[in-house]
Amino acid sequence: MKRRDFLGYTAMMPVMGLFPSSLEPLLHKDPESAFASRLEPLHRLLETEGYYVWGTSPIYDAAGKVHVFYSRWKAEYGMGGWIHQSEIAHAVADRPEGPYTFQEVVIAPRGGEHWDATTCHNPHIKEVNGKYYLFYMGNHNKRTNTKRIGLAMADSLDGPWRRPDKPLLEAGEEGDWDDHCTTNPSFVQHPDGRCFLYYKSWNTYEYEHYTDPKIRGNRKYGLAIADQPEGPYRKYEENPIINYADKGDNIQAEDGFVWYEDGKFRMLMRDMGIYNHQYGLYLESEDGIHFSDPPEIAYYETDHYFSQPPKPGHLSKYGRFERPQILFKDDKPDYLFLASQGGEFMTSSTYLFNIKN
Repeated sequence: MKRRDFLGYTAMMPVMGLFPSSLEPLLHKDPESAFASRLEPLHRLLETEGYYVWGTSPIYDAAGKVHVFYSRWKAEYGMGGWIHQSEIAHAVADRPEGPYTFQEVVIAPRGGEHWDATTCHNPHIKEVNGKYYLFYMGNHNKRTNTKRIGLAMADSLDGPWRRPDKPLLEAGEEGDWDDHCTTNPSFVQHPDGRCFLYYKSWNTYEYEHYTDPKIRGNRKYGLAIADQPEGPYRKYEENPIINYADKGDNIQAEDGFVWYEDGKFRMLMRDMGIYNHQYGLYLESEDGIHFSDPPEIAYYETDHYFSQPPKPGHLSKYGRFERPQILFKDDKPDYLFLASQGGEFMTSSTYLFNIKN
């Protein structure tokens, strides 16, 4: 409790004693992370007429230009088009604030019998030893149960991109916690050289038999480890490493983004019940396996930073941020890229924050 809040509280104790509920805002303030205090809201990016834009992953090149890899799909399919129509595009700017110039579609659904036949989504770009690794999610039946993490590789951010015919990480065996899918990849290299790949999944039986038909299972996070970015990856034996199911009320989190800084692993996630369904979460870990619980707040809902028109009927995720991805400069967080519905065309686009030092 801040000193001015405490003084105000003590001065009003005789009155407030009659109304105990009025103490709630003072006694139960949600914990804000130091990361949240460094965020400076800027503006939307990549607003594209006729398209939804989602999940933008940024990286600097050697000349200081910013390359972004992002999901997009035609607006005619609505927000749900991500599961069956998404492709991954590439754009470039001279500075993080933009403007960005579209280059090309780098990863598109391949059709046929390919594992990524119907959608390619949630890109995550990384550079390791002078090579570029573009992690992403694909599926082949327009549904969640064939979502798998894949990997495209290139010697340049301008491609060409090579992608294997098989996914990078398969789902678990029937009955396992992750037997439904692997998705939402986040890659970080451990200080000892090992490659850590974090992924989201859930259990198929739980997904199909949850008592509330509006709830589809409970998202959890696992870890897979390899000696090089391209794998092969072996799943950590004590997965899942993040599991909020025991908190009740179907509390969960998703969209994990992990990085290593100043001797700690750090993670951003989208809150799904810890505090609400609008905040971002911030977690820390000494070993990249055991993360702080409860997490702190990484960022707030959109209304905390800017105003926008009333919610339109076709945008159910309006007012919150998703898919956090960080642009690093000299291995330090420089800018935060988030996905948010709304904008000029009332679809979705990227929103940019400066991360103050």
